Amino acid sequence: MAYETTSRREFLKFAALGFGASLFPGLVFAAAGKDVAAGQAAASGQAVPYRVGQWLPSDQATLNKWMAAHIREVDANPGVLHPVLVEFKALIENDPVVFMLFHQMFEELPKRRRFSKTPAGTPQVRDYKHMLLLINAVLTKAPEYNTTGLVGFPINAILDWPMGTGSGFAAFTNDKVNAQLKKVLNEWGRFLTSKQSCHVLTDDPHKGWFGRDAKKAMPNFASEFQCDPGKPHYGFTSWDDFFTRRFREGQRPVASPNDDSVIANACESAPYRIAKGVKRQDRFWIKSQPYSLTHMLAGDELADRFVGGTIYQAFLSALSYHRWHSPVSGTIVKTILKDGSYYAEALAMGFDPAGPNESQGFITDVAARGMIFIEADNPAIGLMCFMAVGMAEVSTCEITVKAGQHVKKGEQLGMFHFGGSTHCLIFRPQVKLEFDLHGQKPGLESSNIKINSRIATVLP
Repeated sequence: MAYETTSRREFLKFAALGFGASLFPGLVFAAAGKDVAAGQAAASGQAVPYRVGQWLPSDQATLNKWMAAHIREVDANPGVLHPVLVEFKALIENDPVVFMLFHQMFEELPKRRRFSKTPAGTPQVRDYKHMLLLINAVLTKAPEYNTTGLVGFPINAILDWPMGTGSGFAAFTNDKVNAQLKKVLNEWGRFLTSKQSCHVLTDDPHKGWFGRDAKKAMPNFASEFQCDPGKPHYGFTSWDDFFTRRFREGQRPVASPNDDSVIANACESAPYRIAKGVKRQDRFWIKSQPYSLTHMLAGDELADRFVGGTIYQAFLSALSYHRWHSPVSGTIVKTILKDGSYYAEALAMGFDPAGPNESQGFITDVAARGMIFIEADNPAIGLMCFMAVGMAEVSTCEITVKAGQHVKKGEQLGMFHFGGSTHCLIFRPQVKLEFDLHGQKPGLESSNIKINSRIATVLP
């Protein structure tokens, strides 16, 4: 039996704006050009390259299939809510605005059959109580390997439809909701750092991270990363230990270590955007998502030093390396960790099927992030900033350096836990740069450039 399939972009054309849109009247939905093309491609069954970094599947049907299986499993055995989700439920039910939003985000889903059913014929998530039960089942599981790309964002998948409604936008930009989501993600993080999370670090041919399918995707894993294939779980003590793995010595040599005019790639990442002449404040929520320095840097006094400067942004892959290295030699001036949103996406982009992937400029202003200001040894660079930005589940930024510490180019600055997301290098307007993107153009279809390799050169 055939079922209709619809991308979240196409869903946009039917969704009511609701309460959330009334809070942000300047935001408009885009439904033309590539948005329509993407919706048509997904509706016809054609894969759309929107699951950037392999965090979610490359087509809506695969995501729906995963959701259908997850819903069947939870509905058959709902389980008892984790205390942190009992607390979340109490927030929803006791705060009148949050209560309204968590009802409206589901009510705003169109009543058309294509939105109330998955292609497998099973109901989508239809209310907040069901949502909490589905999230509950995730908190004691580590992601299994699979070939579809669904390796990193199970909660994002649960919220795939409602987070794109007007009320969903309002809910997931609500400070109280985000504070509670942080607690939920921290609880999952505790499991992912436990020995129990090693249950997926096996040689199962399909689901294990050291099995046949995974080895095809990561053929040089044992030679590239520090591990011991002779030990249980290759010597890793938890899922998080596996995900924050280190390269073996010599695998990622630092580009021109003695030449301070060469800037190294700070993350194993793919180029997303280069912006010049960035403004102190800008309308970061519009479709072009211009950078807004004051908001990106959390109102820090150093933001003014970068007005008119250059920003390079790149995104990380789910299967890659998730530590950050210093792009320059210099002294750490200050570090900042900023709480923010976890499941907010730019309404102006329409319905992004991968949650925040096409909102990467937007989330630099609103998402959880870490900032490291470095005074480079090279005066032609001077003060610069490395910024790590969390996306959805991947929002734990750990900074491992401190103010006053001197770092050499290529030394560790910190890491994402449970994967990675996106990052920025921010330069002052006086810095003249020649970028080397290794034959690529910035965008959602670019591929990884190795960490520590040359990413730019400072011109005299």
